[in-house]
Formats: sequence, C-alpha cells, structure tokens
Amino acid sequence: MIRLSAFADEISADLNEQIAVLRSENIHFIDLRSVWGTNVLDLTDQQVTEIKRRLDAQDIRVSAIASPIGKTPINAPFEEHLQRFQRAIELAQFFHTPFIRIFSFYPPIAGSESNGGKGNVDPAIWRNEVLSRLHKLTTLARNANLILLHENEKDIYGDTIARCIDLLQNINDPHFQAIFDPANFIQCKQTPYPDAYQELRPWLRYMHVKDALADGTVVAAGEGVAQWLDILQQLHLDGYDGFFSLEPHLALADQFQGFSGPGLFHRASQSFQQLLQSIDWKYE
Repeated sequence: MIRLSAFADEISADLNEQIAVLRSENIHFIDLRSVWGTNVLDLTDQQVTEIKRRLDAQDIRVSAIASPIGKTPINAPFEEHLQRFQRAIELAQFFHTPFIRIFSFYPPIAGSESNGGKGNVDPAIWRNEVLSRLHKLTTLARNANLILLHENEKDIYGDTIARCIDLLQNINDPHFQAIFDPANFIQCKQTPYPDAYQELRPWLRYMHVKDALADGTVVAAGEGVAQWLDILQQLHLDGYDGFFSLEPHLALADQFQGFSGPGLFHRASQSFQQLLQSIDWKYE
C-alpha cells in the first residue's frame, strides 16, 4: 500500500495548523523538516517531545527526518556536520522512522578562494571527497539500522542522473537509497521520465511530489513536464510500495525550505490525489 506524506512546514510554521490541514487532506504522515520556524535538527528535546505528543494524538506519524545533512559546501569542515548527523539519528529513532533525507554536498562556490577565483567548478574534482563523506554517513546509518535517502537536489554533487547513479553504485549499500524528485531533475535539464526513472529504479525508495515547467518553474503535479501520470502508471506496474511526499514549493522555493501556504498546499494535494484516483491506485 502506498502512503501519502507531506513537508508540512510548507503549510505553516505552526504545528497545529500543519496538523489541521494534513487531517483535512487525509494525510497521515509527515516529513519532519521544521516546526515553529526551527529546523528539525535544532529543535530542543522538549520541543521534540511536544511534537510527538501532538502528532500521536492526531494519528500522524513521521515518515522521514527531512534533514539538511549534505546541504553544505564540500570543502566545509565535516566534524561539525557529523555531530548534527548524530542528532538526525536520534530523532529518527525517537519518531520510529527508518529514513533520513540527505544531500551530497555543494561544490565550492564559483569564484571562491578554494576555487582559485576561477569560474564554474567541475564537480568531478570533488567526487572522491563526496564519496568519502557519504561512506562515513552510510556506515553510521547502517550501525543504527537506518536508511539514508539521497535527494537529487539542484546544484549539489548528485543533481544529474549520471552523478546520482555514480553515488548509488559506489556506495553500494542498502542503507543508502534514492529519492526520486522529478521537478528537481527538470531544473537540472534532465528528463525525469523515462530517463531518470529507469536509471534510479533499482534504488528508488521514496518519491517527492512536485512538478515543473520546462523553464524550472515549480507547479503542482500534473501541471508541468514531468509526466507524472506516466510515472505513476510505471511505478504501479513495477509494484512500488512506499511514500509519496508532497513538497509543493508553490509560493517559495528557498535553498533550505519551500513554502506554499494552506490554500496552495490544498491545491497541490488534490491535484496529486486526483492523479492517483485516475489510475485507481489505492493509498493511505
């Protein structure tokens, strides 16, 4: 059975409003990214306990810890990042989810001192360091019996199809798997379907739901060029059993967080649920 989840901080910073809208959309899972304007890894133990209490009371569970791990420059110090990753592990265990969303680091900013003041950075220069860090994170996840979900975010090392596959093949660990975000691939001038889908399918464990126009403008699923209906039909045929997480980004697409507001979130949710209903794919 497939399940719907959502980045509820796209609805509101307020947890009560997040919960109310999720319930109105019949969504029972949440990708925990931020609450009360605070990133999930920076929430206090008291706040985390209160979040779980309120979610439990409304029968809403955490599908993944939507961490910002790996969303830093590859040449930034790694030790502090590892400490933050330990917090992600603690939270995944506390909320009883096996999944932590991560990224594969930004190449140094063009024109920075580390780049010799030159222009565009060739990501291949940093491949070995990216793999080294991801291997370390994967080992920690394996030891905690958790699964890292790599998101194909624009401008990180693993933003193109080829580099995503390079990471997945070289990490080669069931505790390092793939998120498939069609809109992000469009923004990187990659073809989500069939190209990205066919390549990522062996590692595909999680779906992010948003769409984009050819120029990269984010729209609701089914309104862009991602071919969401074809993707869903193929996933259904292939026996996909996992989460579809709404991440609409319809009002704001920031580097660390998107926003839609209750009204636009409702539009995105209904657009996607209608796609599922059109192919008679049952969900919870």
